[in-house]
Amino acid sequence: MNAQVVAIDGKKGAEMALPAQFAEAYRPDLIRRAFLSERSFTYQPKGNYPMAGRNYTAEYYGRRHAWRQTINTGRSRLPRVKIPGGRSGRVLTVPHATHGTRAHPPKANKILKERINIKEKNYAIRSAIAATGVKELVEKRGHKFEQAIAFPIIADTALEGIKKAKDAKAAFVAFGFEQDIERAHDARTMRSGRARLRRGGYRTPSSVLVVIGKDSGIWKAARNLPGVDVVSVEKLTVELLCPGGEAGRLTVWTKDAVEKLSAENLFM
Repeated sequence: MNAQVVAIDGKKGAEMALPAQFAEAYRPDLIRRAFLSERSFTYQPKGNYPMAGRNYTAEYYGRRHAWRQTINTGRSRLPRVKIPGGRSGRVLTVPHATHGTRAHPPKANKILKERINIKEKNYAIRSAIAATGVKELVEKRGHKFEQAIAFPIIADTALEGIKKAKDAKAAFVAFGFEQDIERAHDARTMRSGRARLRRGGYRTPSSVLVVIGKDSGIWKAARNLPGVDVVSVEKLTVELLCPGGEAGRLTVWTKDAVEKLSAENLFM
């Protein structure tokens, strides 16, 4: 497979050969599994206090405890609080009692992380890489771009040296991504409820992903553009390539990143 290298001003240059990762079979089931595995590592364990609802003297007394029995006294046979004088108080500790324990509370020792084999994970990343070069999958995700663009999009290494946000935006406009950046900007919404206190309080749709070989300024230049992410090729994840577990993110690969992907045989 060959792809044409595009300069930061949008002009097409020479062609270059693509590595084998771009020819991998499309496996949406494996991509989804790897995505859920990565997401599970961000879950925070939660659980109740083991003695919640049990820090009482309540205890059930049967027939053999004649001085405190509840049998044949017109009361339910349930754990009751001990009261001086051999009497029994109110019902506690059982789930259906006031201030009682929960029937099946969340356990802090529950295993939340979903493991995946390294070969499966690499296969999913290769499949996600190949999906970035399929125009139909990129359109299906809802990305907006000029129809004349040829996929996969390989940019000149000069893109990594951009240091200003306006220059980065100008490069994306030259690539034909202006509508997609506007889409991410217009669809940025505030989270509801307590969620607005987390992760900046806003939800921003994913837009362009820039995969680089070396950061020479592009990360700081593009970080304020809505929905744009910049990542080094060796740090690629399924979550970055397939936000929400759906393959086909609008991705720009620099020439240096593609060469490193081939030379170091990454994710193989």
